[in-house]
Amino acid sequence: MVPFHILVVDDEEAIRESLAAWLIKAGYQVDTADSGDTALARLHKHPFDLALVDIKMPGMDGLELLGHIREKHPEILVVIITAYGSIESAVDAMKQGASDYLLKPFDPEHLILLIAKLAEQKALMDENQRLRARLAEHDDVWLEDLLGQSDKMRRVFEEIERIAQTDTPILITGETGTGKELVARAIHSRSQRAFGPFVAINCGAMDKNLLESELFGHERGAFTGAVQARRGRIEIADTGTLFLDEVGEISSHMQVNLLRVLEESTFFRLGGSREITSDFRIICATHRDLPALMETGRFRQDFYFRINVINVQVPPLRERIEDIPLLALHFIQRFSREMGKNVKGLSTDALNLLETYNWPGNVRELKNVMERAVVLSREELVNGQDLTFLAPDAPSLKTGKSLKEIERSYIRTTLEANSWNISRSAKILGIDRGTLARKIKTLELKKSRDRK
Repeated sequence: MVPFHILVVDDEEAIRESLAAWLIKAGYQVDTADSGDTALARLHKHPFDLALVDIKMPGMDGLELLGHIREKHPEILVVIITAYGSIESAVDAMKQGASDYLLKPFDPEHLILLIAKLAEQKALMDENQRLRARLAEHDDVWLEDLLGQSDKMRRVFEEIERIAQTDTPILITGETGTGKELVARAIHSRSQRAFGPFVAINCGAMDKNLLESELFGHERGAFTGAVQARRGRIEIADTGTLFLDEVGEISSHMQVNLLRVLEESTFFRLGGSREITSDFRIICATHRDLPALMETGRFRQDFYFRINVINVQVPPLRERIEDIPLLALHFIQRFSREMGKNVKGLSTDALNLLETYNWPGNVRELKNVMERAVVLSREELVNGQDLTFLAPDAPSLKTGKSLKEIERSYIRTTLEANSWNISRSAKILGIDRGTLARKIKTLELKKSRDRK
C-alpha cells in the first residue's frame, strides 16, 4: 500500500500526541506541528496527503492556515478540528475548501473511518491526475500524425469534434495508410470515455477461429491449448472504446455474434456459461467497399447498418496534396530529433517529387519515406538526391512520365533492395502484404531473373 502521510496541527501537545498515536497505530505516517507557521515550514519541506488542523490556535488560526494550504498545496486534503460549539466555523472552513471536520472530544473509531474515507478519495484524485497525464501523452503519441490544412481534412477534424461526445457507432472508411486508427483514437480521446481503455484489434490479420477467442475470450478447457481462462477484447473494452480495424474481413458468423453483443451488451466467453456485460462504444474501420460486399452476400446488411450509423471518410493523400509539405516537415523534424541529426526541411526539387508521386500507401508511406530520407540526408535540407529511391527516373517527371510509371519504379526498387521479401518491402512502402501483392500483379512486376 502507498504510504499516506498526515500532518497534525494543534497548539495543545496532548491533543497532538493522542491524534498522532491513533493514526500511527492505524498504519499512517504522521508528523506534528504546534502552530500554523511551523506547519507551513513542514509542508514546504515534505509532501503530505492530508492535514488535520485545529481551527483555534494563537497567531495563525486554522482558517488562515487553510487558505495558505489551498493556495500553495492544493493537492493536500484538509480536515478542520473544532469544538462542538464552533461547528459554524467548521462549515465556513468547508466552504473555503476543507474536506471535512472533526469534533472534540475525539472518537478514535470515527477518526480512523474518516481518514480511511479521505485516503481513498485522495488515491482516486491522484489516479485521475495520472490518467490525465497519460491521456496527454496518448494524444502526443497517437494524434500528432493526424495533421492537415486541406478542406477535406478540416471537414474530418470538424466531424471528429461533432461526434466525439456521443456513443453512436462509427464506421471510418478510407484507403490503407490514410490514418483511420488515428481518427478513431482522436474520437476516443475527446469523448466521455477518454479515461476508459481504447482496445484495438485488426480483424484482417487473424485467423477466424483465433479472432473469436480474441474478441470474446475463453474459459479454461474451451479448446485445445486453453490452459487457463482469458478475457477477450470486448470485456477489456468495458467503459471505453472497441476499435475493429478491417471489419470487412470478418466472417458472417462473427458478424452475427457481434451484432448480438451490440444489441444486448452481453456475451459469453468461449466455453463459458456465465453471461458477461460490457459497456463500450464501437468504432469500425475498413478500406473495403462494404456495400459491394453486401451485394455479393459477403457482408451482412443488418450488421452493416448497425455499425454504420455515422460514416467518417478519410481522404487519400493524393487528394490532399496541399497537406504534403506540412506532413513531410513534421516527419523530418521528428526523425531528425530522434536520430540526433540536423535536418530542418525540404528543398524545392524534393518537394516537387513528393507532390508528384501518387502515394499508394498514403500518409503511412510518406512517413516511411521521410524516415529513410532523413537517414540518407547529409545536408540541412532533404533534397531530390535523398529521394532517388522514390523516383529513380525523377528528371522524366518534367517530360510527362506517368504516375503509374513512377509508382512502378519505386515499388520495383524497394522490392529489389529487399531481395523481394514481401513483408519487409510492404512495411517500408507503408502498405500491407495484400496491397503490395495486388500492386505487383497490376504493375506486372517480376524478379530480375524471371525477365526475358
